[in-house]
Amino acid sequence: MTSSERVRSTEEAVECLRAALEGAGVALPSLGVDPVTAATGEPYALVELGRCNVRTAVRLADALRGAGEQA
Repeated sequence: MTSSERVRSTEEAVECLRAALEGAGVALPSLGVDPVTAATGEPYALVELGRCNVRTAVRLADALRGAGEQA
């Protein structure tokens, strides 16, 4: 897998995560591909979740709890 394929794969994962979070009413402004690991030979770059405010953290926790209850 080439470097550009790894980044594209990670970018696709980030976009899927962003869409799922938005569906749960959560926005992580710093969500993205970690540029350092994207430039290395790792099979997949890391996803940078970033920081969020307390209200967003509570919404994220609520969404995760709700998803756990549905399983």
